Amino acid sequence: MKVFAIIPSGGIGKRTSYSLPKQYIQINGKEIIAYTLEKFQRCSTVDQIVVSAQKEFFSLIREIKDRYCISKLLDPVEGGSERQYSVFNAVKSLNADDEDIILVHDAVRPLVSEEIINKSVNSAKESGSAVVAIKAKDTLMNGEDFVNSYLDRDKIYYVQTPQVFRYNIFSKAIQMAEKSNLLGTDESMLVFNAGYKIKIVPGSSFNFKITSDEDISLFTSLIKGLN
Repeated sequence: MKVFAIIPSGGIGKRTSYSLPKQYIQINGKEIIAYTLEKFQRCSTVDQIVVSAQKEFFSLIREIKDRYCISKLLDPVEGGSERQYSVFNAVKSLNADDEDIILVHDAVRPLVSEEIINKSVNSAKESGSAVVAIKAKDTLMNGEDFVNSYLDRDKIYYVQTPQVFRYNIFSKAIQMAEKSNLLGTDESMLVFNAGYKIKIVPGSSFNFKITSDEDISLFTSLIKGLN
């Protein structure tokens, strides 16, 4: 049984002030995606890594592979117009067996721990599907200009990545999504729509997704603290 880590990296970073997509921004001289790739390189449960990206960044991804000795990294795969299609392209490029494990992780969640990666992989091996998530801490409400209602936060989770599935489960979910033209916000939504149960694996507040200038500043501060 092999574990393939897919890192979709086709985003263009519309919510930051940088002209470069955020995953390729350098923090302390290292691209954000490089921090992420290093986590999976060091993780013994992961066998191979695939990045799906825009073609103009293929050479940079290969440079990062050589510079940081990411030996598990395969040749990059062209991304699609949506994250979902980028993931699909990467999955279809693999020579995977039904019982192999497909792990999907955001390129811009560079502080994921090896413990979370291992727990999510092991959960998927046992149950077939797993998603990393953290329980809501704040009061949650519905509304627009005014409050409409409040939600029971005890039953609400913030979804993170990794999201991990057996290949036969995920490939079926892909086929169903393509047939019904379903565009999900993440992979777990597609697998849930295909009728599978998904195990929740506890995540971490440190495993946040970098989407804004404020997130970049926070990551920069955390990296300085860790060093």
